[in-house]
Amino acid sequence: MKINILLCDKFEGRLPDFLNVYEETFFHMFDAVRPGAEYKVFDVQDGELPSSLSPDELYLISGSRAGAYEDLPWIKELILFIQKAHKAESKMAGICFGHQVIAQALGGKVVNPQKGWRTGIHTSRIILPEALNYFPDGTMSLHYNHNDQVVELPKEATAFATSDFCPYEGFVIGKHILTFQGHPEYTSEYNRHCILHNNPDEPEDIKIAALHSLDTMKAQGKEAAQWMLNL
Repeated sequence: MKINILLCDKFEGRLPDFLNVYEETFFHMFDAVRPGAEYKVFDVQDGELPSSLSPDELYLISGSRAGAYEDLPWIKELILFIQKAHKAESKMAGICFGHQVIAQALGGKVVNPQKGWRTGIHTSRIILPEALNYFPDGTMSLHYNHNDQVVELPKEATAFATSDFCPYEGFVIGKHILTFQGHPEYTSEYNRHCILHNNPDEPEDIKIAALHSLDTMKAQGKEAAQWMLNL
């Protein structure tokens, strides 16, 4: 399968030494479950988007420091692409900002609910039987790094996981759209870097709890990746 990565932030100056570019996190994630995948990367902030859609390819929208509700030209163009891809029932996945902007594009609502920043590994509850094919224990543990949230789903969407902190941890639309508020592509090594170096304004107790979660919990990024590949 060809995986088109719609990169919505390059995180320049914020990457650890062991990453050359941010898209490597996605290469590593997918290669761990399906070696030999073909990748094409689009710099969405620089105006790059796929010019055509293929039913045999996956279109993955990455995380970003931007908000899905921001009045920025590249976000407006991305929203038009999402609407076009949805109409064509193209296989589309969203991660963090990607999850939020897909919701925003298709009639949902994204805000900063002022609950604070969530980072580290956290567990949500599976509420859709289909998701049990990938998370059979009824829970999903992923890496997180966000404060914006989807607070209203698109009418066509169905949530598959929820938590007390975030009501919509992920959703599906039909058989072609799958989103995650968490970061399946993160490793504990990368998230540790983010906690220690990229979020200086986080309260110390949040950082301590997040670092503890990396030492005591296991994230299920491979399971999420497998579901995306099976769209």
